[in-house]
Amino acid sequence: MSSPFEKHQKRRLISSYFSVVISIALVLFLLGLLGMLVLNAKTISDNFKERVVMTIYLNDSAKKVEINQLEKSLALSSYVKSTKYVSKEDAADFMKGEYGEDFLDDVGYNPLQNSIDVNLKAEYVTAHNLDSISQVTLNKKFVEDVRYDKDLVSIMNSNVKRISFWVLIISALFSLIAVLLINSSIRLAVYSKRFIIKTMQMVGATKQFIRRPFIWKSVRLGIIGSILALIGMAIVFYYINKTFPELELLNNPILIASLFIGIFALGIIITWISTYFATQRFLNLKTDELYY
Repeated sequence: MSSPFEKHQKRRLISSYFSVVISIALVLFLLGLLGMLVLNAKTISDNFKERVVMTIYLNDSAKKVEINQLEKSLALSSYVKSTKYVSKEDAADFMKGEYGEDFLDDVGYNPLQNSIDVNLKAEYVTAHNLDSISQVTLNKKFVEDVRYDKDLVSIMNSNVKRISFWVLIISALFSLIAVLLINSSIRLAVYSKRFIIKTMQMVGATKQFIRRPFIWKSVRLGIIGSILALIGMAIVFYYINKTFPELELLNNPILIASLFIGIFALGIIITWISTYFATQRFLNLKTDELYY
């Protein structure tokens, strides 16, 4: 039958392990959410960039074969995401639906032009690239004009760079805090067994032999904490994706899987390293220094 002291020690040990697991789980959970923010910040910014439309206005004299050839060459280009041909009739219908009245009745004819709407891939949406593409397109005789919102593109790229910079700074800060918090929890758990470590060392056990059970125990705690963090992340991602489907959080399963694997591996690596250095510290202390 266990003595009251042994029961008390066992409860303290369980409480220590529980606090370590909860600390690891909470830190990794927050780090996972931040990681998702970082990954989706690029996805969201790319989504906005790819909505920028460059409109190519065509002459009325442009032949159908020329229009088809231009549209096909654009669609096959490495920098183009999508193209859409808009006839002057379709443009007139859009204007009518937008303003609620048929302006053609007042004008007497359709002044609009046939056009091709081009959406570029995100990495090519810069003022320099759009100017270059516009210049090349304008060299075609049947192209009258090429227009896009240059100011919007400049402001968008400037804001994306600024936001990306601060997101990276915050990510680095959170990563450091995560390592420090998990390291502190592990050190406290090892500290409670400092006398056992020294006793084993005094009877001739090697440092590697003493460290091994502590490391494996911490790694197991890290695995449990990581699993709890991943469960929490999965629940949050599911509800965010359900509430805000336009964010398309779960549309890239490879990216999501990479994040989950990264968080799981991080939990193991941090606990392994923290336990190694924590046990090493107590192994290097003298017996009388254990009381301070």
